Amino acid sequence: MPAKLKIPPELLAEVRAVYDELASRPMDRNCQLRTECCHFKKTGRTPHLTQGEALVAAKALRAAGRKEMPVSQDGACPMLDPRSMRCMIYEGRPFGCRTHFCAAAGGMLPRHSVVDLIRRLENVDAQLGGTGSRELPGAVSDALAALR
Repeated sequence: MPAKLKIPPELLAEVRAVYDELASRPMDRNCQLRTECCHFKKTGRTPHLTQGEALVAAKALRAAGRKEMPVSQDGACPMLDPRSMRCMIYEGRPFGCRTHFCAAAGGMLPRHSVVDLIRRLENVDAQLGGTGSRELPGAVSDALAALR
C-alpha cells in the first residue's frame, strides 16, 4: 500500500455496504462475543483483508483512539483489547471476522452463499490498486500508515 493513499469515500462506503448486505441476509449467525476466534495462534487461522477492508478497519481503529497498530504478545488479534477482551473495532471488523469459523456463532459460512460479496470486496481492492487479500496485522498496519 502506498505511503499516502487518496481514498475515494464511495469505495469505503461500498465495503460498509457489503457488511450491511451480509448482516441483512437470513443466515443462522449468533456471535456471542466469546473471542475464541480472535486468538489466531490458538486457532491457526488469521483473517485476510482486501485493501478496502483494511482501510475500514484502520479508520475504526483510529476512531477507537489508536494511531498505531497494537502489538499482540500472545498471538491474539491485535484489535482484541487485552483488558476488556473485546474487539476494539467490532462495528468495523473485516468480512472474515463476520463469516468466521466459530462454531458458537454458527460456523463458517459456505463460500457459495457469500461469493457475490467477496467479488464486490475484490472489485474495491482492484479499484484501490490492491493486489489481493493479506493477513490482518500487516494489512491494517499498512492502511494506518496510508491514512496519515
